Amino acid sequence: MQIIEILKAVLLGIIEGITEWLPISSTGHMILLDEFIQLNASEAFKEMFFVVIQLGAILAVVLLYFHKLNPFSSNKSLQEKKDTLSIWFKVITGVLPAAVLGFLFDDWLDEHLYNYQTVAIMLILYGILFIVIENRNKGRNSKIKTFNDLDYKTALLIGMFQVLSLIPGTSRSGATILGAILLGTSRYIAAEYSFFLSIPIMFGASALKLVKFGFNFTGNEIVLLLTGMIVAFVVSVLAIKFLMGYIKNNDFKAFGWYRIVLGILVIVYFIF
Repeated sequence: MQIIEILKAVLLGIIEGITEWLPISSTGHMILLDEFIQLNASEAFKEMFFVVIQLGAILAVVLLYFHKLNPFSSNKSLQEKKDTLSIWFKVITGVLPAAVLGFLFDDWLDEHLYNYQTVAIMLILYGILFIVIENRNKGRNSKIKTFNDLDYKTALLIGMFQVLSLIPGTSRSGATILGAILLGTSRYIAAEYSFFLSIPIMFGASALKLVKFGFNFTGNEIVLLLTGMIVAFVVSVLAIKFLMGYIKNNDFKAFGWYRIVLGILVIVYFIF
């Protein structure tokens, strides 16, 4: 294997690790990056790679929030264990809409929406929405500031917003966070709930892609996939810590402007 292919996998892992958690669309960035830095691999492998590489990113969430999400910890009281199980039940509730529709329409989405036009439009549209919603919420107090405040109806409604992320360029975290903020959650809870929702969604999506690919890996393909996943894991740990620190004192408008600028650049590049 040429070293250049490993470097491409490293770069893709870096982009995945950053963009999976920041509300700027990881899939959108991966599709666009593939236009410029194409892996020397089959289309079937690349389609699987861009999804399964997310396993590295999701393991970062498991590591950083292991104690909070572990209902069997001996360091937790009985009430704390019940609260942890409650978080998981709310995660399962929120996951259901995207899990069902993602399974049903996976092939159709791959065939019709994985292109630069869709990505550019969604980048700009949700960039505008972030700015508009943050301006609308300026000065308002959030009614949901802890997971105990989050009821199952709201969890399900946030999960319905996550369905929008099946469209490339939307951003799973972006759609979920926007929906959560609109429904009255604090930015901090919106971001954490988005992280937790990603665990079953991304494990399920990765399993689906692996089954479709057939586990028929060459040695080079295994190296590329593991490289991308490991890099995505390391970068994700840093990206999650950055985001949670950033939103303590800042809103999401900066990400909105980034999305708009990137979407415009994408359109200009592919037209001219």
